[in-house]
Amino acid sequence: MNRVLKSIVGATLSLCVLVSAAACTSAPTNTAPANAGTDSQAASSSAAPSAKGKKVGVAMPTKSSERWIRDGNNMKDQLEKLGYAVDLQYAEDDVQAQVSQIENMITSGANCLVVASIDSSALVNVLEEAKKNSIPVIAYDRLLMDTDAVSYYATFDNKGVGTLIGKYIEEKAGLKDGKGPYNIELFAGSPDDNNAHFLNTGAMEVLQPYIDDGKLKVVSGQTDFDKICILRWSQETAQKRMEDLLSGYYSTGKDVDIVLSPFDGISYGIAAALEGAGYKVGEKWPMITGQDAETMAVKNIQSGKQSMTVFKDTRVLAAKCVTMVQAVLEGKEPEINDKTSYNNGKLVVPSYLCNPVAIDKDNIQKELIDSGYYKQSDIS
Repeated sequence: MNRVLKSIVGATLSLCVLVSAAACTSAPTNTAPANAGTDSQAASSSAAPSAKGKKVGVAMPTKSSERWIRDGNNMKDQLEKLGYAVDLQYAEDDVQAQVSQIENMITSGANCLVVASIDSSALVNVLEEAKKNSIPVIAYDRLLMDTDAVSYYATFDNKGVGTLIGKYIEEKAGLKDGKGPYNIELFAGSPDDNNAHFLNTGAMEVLQPYIDDGKLKVVSGQTDFDKICILRWSQETAQKRMEDLLSGYYSTGKDVDIVLSPFDGISYGIAAALEGAGYKVGEKWPMITGQDAETMAVKNIQSGKQSMTVFKDTRVLAAKCVTMVQAVLEGKEPEINDKTSYNNGKLVVPSYLCNPVAIDKDNIQKELIDSGYYKQSDIS
């Protein structure tokens, strides 16, 4: 079984969709790709005069994850090129700090708010203030729940991210061909992030039939979302949970063969726990998934420590959100491609979904280097 899995880690990927967003450590260029640039350039030709004097507040959750730095910088650069003043704030995963930052954006005269929430349930009251002040709110990559103050939502196909992860496991483990059984452990994202639920649903729709027929064995028995979720997508929390799984369920000669991780940071914690338990890359090392294509994750894929990640091109998402901002501030309707999927408990939020891409060692060059997202030196 381990011999099969060693080949899994190095196998080719055949699952790609379209381009969209992720993360980085070493601040590569923010130049947008052709499809993102089209939105930005079209906007700049018509919107610069009307942008004069208008201010956009951009509330990001944290700088501890590389992708959010990139999201914020991309959006700020593109908005400023259109002539908008931009107030970009990071709350470092402090919920009350984000509330205060949004309050300050409202009182300082923001004409539009873009919010990537830490815990959207804590923002209901401050978003109501935005609504009272006729300030449109765009949810950025994390749906704002339980409020009618949100106008639009720009995100990736988060269920599609989970589907890509599930299908990667299905293909590389040969599950369709009847291979197995494999021991698998499941991780999910933060319970206060709606994206985590969509991702988990997408992955489990693919994998649940193989769990049901015994081709995948969850040795711990932990499959419910509330058992496998990792608050704030924390690397440290994930490492502790993986250590507990290994000591509690794999100390009698069993090996874990696959770990479903929904985020590169969680994957780092999982890998650290495995190394602590004596697993070695290239020997009994399991398949480990991920999301965000952080530079460290890409390096880990090249070394065999991580099997795959899901790339979400932040340039594309930022460009799409910028066109939403421009439209609402000009009194126009932004482009929407989903009017049914994202019910936040108060309304179905009109959304634009960008498409993610599954990455393993065989398409790093094409998707990440040739596209200009990273330089070769960033991931060497």
